[in-house]
Amino acid sequence: MSEMLDWQLVYGPLPAVLTALAAVAGLSLLIRRDRRWWLRVVPFVAGTSVLGTFLLVWIMDDLWRPFPDKLPLRVAYWTGAVLFAVGLAVAGMPKTRWWRRSAAVVAVLVVLATAVMKINAVYGYYPNLRAALGLPLKNEVAFASVSAPVNAPQPLSEWQPPVNMPAKGVVTQTAIPSPTFPARNAYLYLPPAYQVNPRPLLPMLILLAGQPSAPVDWVNGGGIADIMDQFAATHHGVAPIVVMPDATGGGLNNPLCADTKVGGMSETYLTKDVPTWLKANLQVRPDRWAIAGLSYGGTCAIQLALRHPDVLPSFIDMSGQSEPTLGSRAQTVRDLFGGDENAFRQINPADLLATHKYPDSAGVITVGRSDREYGQQQRKMLELCQHNGLDVTWHEVPGAHNWQAWTGGLQASLDWLAKRMELVS
Repeated sequence: MSEMLDWQLVYGPLPAVLTALAAVAGLSLLIRRDRRWWLRVVPFVAGTSVLGTFLLVWIMDDLWRPFPDKLPLRVAYWTGAVLFAVGLAVAGMPKTRWWRRSAAVVAVLVVLATAVMKINAVYGYYPNLRAALGLPLKNEVAFASVSAPVNAPQPLSEWQPPVNMPAKGVVTQTAIPSPTFPARNAYLYLPPAYQVNPRPLLPMLILLAGQPSAPVDWVNGGGIADIMDQFAATHHGVAPIVVMPDATGGGLNNPLCADTKVGGMSETYLTKDVPTWLKANLQVRPDRWAIAGLSYGGTCAIQLALRHPDVLPSFIDMSGQSEPTLGSRAQTVRDLFGGDENAFRQINPADLLATHKYPDSAGVITVGRSDREYGQQQRKMLELCQHNGLDVTWHEVPGAHNWQAWTGGLQASLDWLAKRMELVS
């Protein structure tokens, strides 16, 4: 059963088998020896499915706009496939035997399951059945088992790895409370060096997901434990402690990592509540912290680093936007800042770079080579940082606006980050 829970939902045999079954199911719904079926029913269902898909995409992208990114084409394709399958099944129900109606229902369910799997693959949200079912991770431990203090931690320069140090880090989750922001549980990665006694004083990396999002995204979709374990394996068990806090307060929320009356005190939570709680509950180095994120989280990373250079002097912006947005500047200013353009400028990275200097800050900007929309926005941010004189590094990595680019961007930045955090000389 444990092996089944770890079956891959994005790559591997399960998606291939389900795709093949969906093709057979679709053909079973489509093929009939009926001239009227082919001349009237099928064209009508196809046209209706196309119109329905366009309507749903329009509602999501233009009316509702639960997140600023437009729906990827593959999501639209598979939505249309489901509508087409449902339409064929309904049209074929009258005057058919019960077993054929039952088979049509099964066929629709197969197509639906495949579409859900394919849409999940677009985002890489659930890599396996364990994640999809919301079950504990294989390497997850209770926070209480790793949070207890040990002997006085040592500066990293004086610490020596013991022979009994674990080979891999662990993942845990815990509440990081706030009186002003409705945060979900945060996830943490603790490297092998943190699990020994005495442990070295290690810096913190605040790692943010996108929007829509959950704090567990970097664990499930990003494989953060594997990335950091690989780094630790070549650095004597040492890696940053990674905290993945809630940056939105809900799956579809978009508070722009700012303090607003509508979105809550997201900025205060991420830059004050989270660091204060971590210093009180973990044995960590109190300085040399960094913040990183993908897409919405990438925008947050550079925004909060510029707003709080004393707390977060280092940032990694992966596939971020050229400015915090709900979809347009006008909507953003109206809905979150009560129409106050000046209040928006005070949190907008472009405006901060135009009016402030950051001599002690540095960052990395990354983007996928195939990400046309965010590639343009990231190049704009690069130019603004360079014009400001801020120390910034550029990485263009394989991938589009997806986990391939985000994990690649983080991996490409780890050596830089380790030097900034003084993990390596």
